[in-house]
Amino acid sequence: MSEKFSQGSEFVLPVRVYIEDTDAGGIVYYVNYLKFMERARTEYMRSLGYQHYALAEENFQFVVHSAQINYRKPGRIDDDLRVSARLVALKRATLVFAQRVTRDQEVLCEATIKVACVSADGIKPVALPGPLHDKFKAEFEELG
Repeated sequence: MSEKFSQGSEFVLPVRVYIEDTDAGGIVYYVNYLKFMERARTEYMRSLGYQHYALAEENFQFVVHSAQINYRKPGRIDDDLRVSARLVALKRATLVFAQRVTRDQEVLCEATIKVACVSADGIKPVALPGPLHDKFKAEFEELG
């Protein structure tokens, strides 16, 4: 389950649902979908050659600015899920991702997540580091 791969213009991360991800009824607890999405965005950045700790050492970090999320169907213990992250908007200091959690072809949850780049020391908005912005721009332009 640790393999990550790109599928078309989306970055997709496989996730297995464990008991710790569920409530007493074996259904994925709602906030854990956001955790799965965070992992997918983190792995997407890692696939571009960037890691959070390295950016923090350069005084950059990312924070979630806003999230709009729709829960469609419940995930359950032992489900094999796919969590996607697709860049849909790019500005100098912000990224907007469309994200989905699916089981087979069924959409369980979808969200639009806006992420802002801030200075690690003052938590003030700053432009994305140039090389990272360029990589995201190249990914974004691939989308058409």
